[in-house]
Amino acid sequence: MKTILYRTSHATLYEYSEPVSLCHNVFHLTARNGPWQARWSSELRMSPPPTVMTERHDYFGNTATFATIEEPHFRLSVMAINVVELAPVPACRSLSSPSWETVGERLRSDRTPDLLAASQFVYDSPYVPRSDRLAEFARPSFAPGRPLLDAALDLTARIHAEFRYDPTATTIATPTLEVLQRRHGVCQDFAHLQIGCFRSLGLAARYMSGYLLSEVAPHRPGLLGAEASHAWVSVFCPRLGWIDFDPTNNLFPCDRHIVLAWGRDYDDVSPIKGVILGGGRHSMEVRVEIKRVPEHEIPQLAQHRDEPPF
Repeated sequence: MKTILYRTSHATLYEYSEPVSLCHNVFHLTARNGPWQARWSSELRMSPPPTVMTERHDYFGNTATFATIEEPHFRLSVMAINVVELAPVPACRSLSSPSWETVGERLRSDRTPDLLAASQFVYDSPYVPRSDRLAEFARPSFAPGRPLLDAALDLTARIHAEFRYDPTATTIATPTLEVLQRRHGVCQDFAHLQIGCFRSLGLAARYMSGYLLSEVAPHRPGLLGAEASHAWVSVFCPRLGWIDFDPTNNLFPCDRHIVLAWGRDYDDVSPIKGVILGGGRHSMEVRVEIKRVPEHEIPQLAQHRDEPPF
């Protein structure tokens, strides 16, 4: 199994017109471990430095970092650095799956641990309410008896073909049904839309937050949402577990998607969320860089890695 080591840096800069005397923040900026991803190291730097900073695992198993800054400031900079090892995920098309109706029935009736845990992702969440309109949009992909993964691939392709990537079209507050009507949005909109389609048909789907590497070649355009915070979708299939889909790029994530966190929707896993006292008007700038770790650096990094190899 060929694995690749990447270093990600995620820089966020806030600037305020008036001093901030106090801020409390929670960060989901630490890469997860999983079957196809191993975190070697993670670091979170802040300026001004926090008075208090603690880590815990949230309900979904993500690393959540809490920080309080009590020093008055006009600027806040946050830098998150992760080193992660990615292994290739088996192609979705090589996996056989039960029909989508069978999966939905099992999510309603089967109380084995895996099915019970997955069933919580069938219900409404703050940004993704179920809807007859979403079910209607999804229906052409979900013919009676169609295997779940085939249907999910078709829905992914349809969203990519029928919706236009437009960073100016929406905000995080834009309702999913408005995205469906206007057919414009960004990766979080398309992820929420596809999750809503799955859930409206009784299927379990969760929101994936992380990064997408795009090694742009002269003959191939870059991927949408690459080298920035990115969002995609994971749908549950008995026996196979959680299978990811990227509707923004019509991709089956296999070796370019780096996972930070997952939850019901964006509200559970936003990279930075918090409250401030003061500040007046503010601006925010975000930069994400993803680079392959050079071979000569790997032996030294291996001596200090957080997790054992695959």
